Amino acid sequence: MKKMQLTLTVNGEAHELLAEPRELLIHVLREKLNLTGPHIGCETSHCGACTVDMNGRSVKSCTVFAAQANGAAITTIEGLGSPGALHPLQEAFREHHGLQCGFCTPGMITRAHRLLQENPNPSEEDIRFGMAGNLCRCTGYQNIVKAILAAAAEMNAVKEAAE
Repeated sequence: MKKMQLTLTVNGEAHELLAEPRELLIHVLREKLNLTGPHIGCETSHCGACTVDMNGRSVKSCTVFAAQANGAAITTIEGLGSPGALHPLQEAFREHHGLQCGFCTPGMITRAHRLLQENPNPSEEDIRFGMAGNLCRCTGYQNIVKAILAAAAEMNAVKEAAE
């Protein structure tokens, strides 16, 4: 199959690469850009382990063709923090035990990041509804919700202090 030239901005860095138009974004991220934070889970969009932010929306990268992502701005878990400077969501998931095996965590945090951009003061119900497309087989979700609430409070406090 003929490959096409893609231009992607991933975690703030521009990339030009060749990919088959039918190639999935998750494979481009993992195999061509070596970004292994988004995980391949169900490959049917049910689990959310592959969730990334694309052009200001949460998408499941296992259902987005490379051709559809051409020209897109994408943020993965690798773009949210670093080992020396965790994003408030990463810190809250650690602090509030919002993870166990960790397989779903990158997709959970990436989705939660978009959720908090859309709604900086979510209720527990808002979080449960907003995170419904991301599944976890280990935690029972309560600590994930607590972590997102804590991160929202921290992010809002930082924002208020800066104003």
